[in-house]
Amino acid sequence: MHLHYKIHSNYEAAVFHQRIVCCYLYPITKYGYPPKAEDTLKYIDEMHALGFRSVEIEGIRKEHLLRVYDMRFDIKKTLDTLNLELPYFCAVLPGLSSPDENVRKANLDLFEKGCEAAKLFGSKGILDNAPLPPFQFPGDIPVVRHYGEESLRRAFFPKNFSWNAYWDILTDTFRTVCEISARFGLTYQVHPAVGVLSSTTDGFLHFFESVKRDNLRFNFDAANLFAVKENLSLALLRLHDHIDYIHISDNGGERVEHLSIGDGTIDWDVFFETLQNVRYKGYFGVDVGGSESRVPHLDESYKNTARWLEEKILQYNFI
Repeated sequence: MHLHYKIHSNYEAAVFHQRIVCCYLYPITKYGYPPKAEDTLKYIDEMHALGFRSVEIEGIRKEHLLRVYDMRFDIKKTLDTLNLELPYFCAVLPGLSSPDENVRKANLDLFEKGCEAAKLFGSKGILDNAPLPPFQFPGDIPVVRHYGEESLRRAFFPKNFSWNAYWDILTDTFRTVCEISARFGLTYQVHPAVGVLSSTTDGFLHFFESVKRDNLRFNFDAANLFAVKENLSLALLRLHDHIDYIHISDNGGERVEHLSIGDGTIDWDVFFETLQNVRYKGYFGVDVGGSESRVPHLDESYKNTARWLEEKILQYNFI
């Protein structure tokens, strides 16, 4: 399949440091969740037009991911035309943590396609939300980025559910996930969010010790960790050997939100001083927005955050 979306971005628009990534939360905020997969080339063009030289895209569950997979050669051509890097591709597959063997197998097959696409894009890693426990909910739950606190309070588990048996299945599955990633030369990044396993420093370290695969990494989402009352400096000190990608947005400390820098209460001076102390050399993703956040001027928020990050990269020598 070959698409013919015309690239409108001015090549000279790319101005930000290569290690500053425009996260997929940008098109999600503009177009809803999930944004249409068939418009992926447009999203890449729009992120480039903001001034980014690195971008993030996602394949969200089966239908969306397969559509992105079918477009992979057109996506690669667009990245090359715009001289863009795609350091991390997101394959969002909550079925990987299903207790149903057939569901897990189907999602492992989808994950392998995600890895194939990521390798073609020149990505360093493939990213997904951390495993979702096999919650059951009263009534239907739509496809969402984050489960709300009320939904999580009402969640329950199947009858005769055995945590120990499930944990053994889960960790074995994610060893396979890491091994598939490694075959394609990729790290496997897990993203923390409320309601998932590995949503905290302790949760990830326990998961890492159980899976025992060196390419298992932690996508450090500063806002999500701050929302669950993590001390970000302590988290960085404990996790720095497992981090090469940080999602940056502000947070007020009371609930999940991804705010523009300065609209929350994170102490960024302490944060970056700690990063300097652990000699961080990875990527920073601008991850502002979402339906849970108050971001009235999305384009300016992304550009302002990228400029601010560029100053931090120079100030603290994250090169």
